[in-house]
Amino acid sequence: MKPLANFIMRGYSPATLVATVAGLLSLLIPFVGLISSAAVGLVTLRQGARPGMLLLGTSTLASGLIAWLALGSPLIGLGLLLVLWVPIWGLAIILRSTRALNLTVQLAALGGIVVVLVVRLIVNDPESYWRELIEPLRQSLLNDGLVEAEASEVLFARLTQWMTGAFATALVLQYLASLFLARSWQARLYNPGGFGAEFRALRVGSPVGWLFVLVLAWGLVAQGLALDLIPILGLLLFLQGLAVIHHLHELRKVHQGWLVALYVLLVFFMPQMVLLLISLGLIDLWADIRARVEQRVSGTGKS
Repeated sequence: MKPLANFIMRGYSPATLVATVAGLLSLLIPFVGLISSAAVGLVTLRQGARPGMLLLGTSTLASGLIAWLALGSPLIGLGLLLVLWVPIWGLAIILRSTRALNLTVQLAALGGIVVVLVVRLIVNDPESYWRELIEPLRQSLLNDGLVEAEASEVLFARLTQWMTGAFATALVLQYLASLFLARSWQARLYNPGGFGAEFRALRVGSPVGWLFVLVLAWGLVAQGLALDLIPILGLLLFLQGLAVIHHLHELRKVHQGWLVALYVLLVFFMPQMVLLLISLGLIDLWADIRARVEQRVSGTGKS
């Protein structure tokens, strides 16, 4: 990835090329959008808001022109601007000006909460809206004999209750992943090891933990909006849990294979691992696992 970051920082033309091509490819391969957003984030983090805005303009014009020539409509360029580039540009400005990853992550989550509220204001009945969208999928599964009618009704009814929050959480996760990628590129080019130390120190704050517990209790009783907020707050605790693991890995000088194994387990046993890391992040908010282990390690070294 370092050669790609070097290429992006050569000037506006290479940066525009990467942001535009990756942005258009994301219409076919969604994960490629991370590279497009990260290119905008890297330029903004390194050079500031105005150069980042200039990159937004050139990339929008380039993608709009390509979309107009290929599809007859330049609106795809505007869509990429609003969905992929403006949010990461804003987060990069915040991180550059404050140098506080904690605050930036919290504000990203706040943006997710705003998305939830906007969806609920625009759509009178979000559950019915999501039900209409995913009903063809249920029918397809029924026709293929993969699920039973009654079981699928219960399953998809439960899914619709979580879809608004899951949608907002997915957006927040995408933007944070792009921001982290851009920050890691910046560190590799100009401050080796800087992003690792920054991420290992990530703390989302004890108020997030208390709010998560309260919303979780609220969701068990009333559901509705609470179920939309649980995934967003859970994402913050999940990231803190990951930060704890990386911090302990660095303190104990454990083999890199342990981290690889963690991410492999996260892929194949995602629900269980996500809950485990959320729990670890929640515990760390009050028990400060990292400080305790650091004291123990330093104490052992002194002896």
